[in-house]
Amino acid sequence: MEHLKSIEWRRTILGMAAIFLAIAMPLSAVAHKPGKDARLPKIGQAPEFTLTAQNGVRSSLRAHLGNVVVVTFIFTSCTDTCPALTAKLSSIQKRLPPEVKNKVFFTAITVDPQRDTPEVLARYAEAHGVDPNHWAFLTGTTQEIGEVTRRYGIYAKKQEKGDVDHTFLTSLIDRNGTLRVQYLGVRFSPKEFTEDIISLVREAGSR
Repeated sequence: MEHLKSIEWRRTILGMAAIFLAIAMPLSAVAHKPGKDARLPKIGQAPEFTLTAQNGVRSSLRAHLGNVVVVTFIFTSCTDTCPALTAKLSSIQKRLPPEVKNKVFFTAITVDPQRDTPEVLARYAEAHGVDPNHWAFLTGTTQEIGEVTRRYGIYAKKQEKGDVDHTFLTSLIDRNGTLRVQYLGVRFSPKEFTEDIISLVREAGSR
């Protein structure tokens, strides 16, 4: 099982080569095997960011160290893939075991900062019923978002009609700020994703 997990992966290997070059960290093809002693690979230090949350407060990755952090990228006017991904992650969040849920923080960074103001993101968060204590929808200036997408290897290009073509890449970051695993696309297994989250939480608890 590669660190980059996706049904689409084998069919998009050439496209992913560009993403690998864009990420400012080494991505080694390290497998992790199931089992109680298994550990997810350590890809590298996760890129830091400081952006504005849906409540208007500045929020950074550093502020959430000590938790397992989920980082993904969406935009609110998307009518298909983004809401599907948000709904999937929201469902995963709600179904986490109680002893795990409070140790996981979800972040969704917009790729359309011109339209996705904190107020717009707040309505989007409410519509998807996420736990606001453990989930931030983030926006910023065009420059800030451009820097974050570049550092996370996200391709994003706004089209004439306003939609944004972008890479769907969801990352899991451990409590020390190390990038551990990434999921490409939206058709990943919720069970596998949840197991990876639990693995990182338990790994943190065992130290």
